[in-house]
Amino acid sequence: MHSRAQRVRRRLQKNANGRPRLSVFRSGKNISAQVIDDANGVTLASASTLEKDLRKAGGSNVEAAASIGKLIGERASKAGVKDVIFDRGAYLFHGRVKALAEAAREAGLKF
Repeated sequence: MHSRAQRVRRRLQKNANGRPRLSVFRSGKNISAQVIDDANGVTLASASTLEKDLRKAGGSNVEAAASIGKLIGERASKAGVKDVIFDRGAYLFHGRVKALAEAAREAGLKF
């Protein structure tokens, strides 16, 4: 794991208070997000631009990241999750990561 990601994850673990973690993975071509319950080691909800119905739109732009944020917010709400802690990993809170986070907040997630 990248040292910046370790630093971010360490801070999150101190402040989690039992909340699930919204983890973001960003590559050059795609973006994905997962809501993870670290206490049980279970993924509660996930969304990615690699999914069949989202693949045609492309995943390397801010609009695709915003659609993934909206989708992960809806799926997390359906799974009964409202409060999460945002794990940006080694990525700066800028561009696609920021668009995903803002769309997830608009979809009902609190962080």
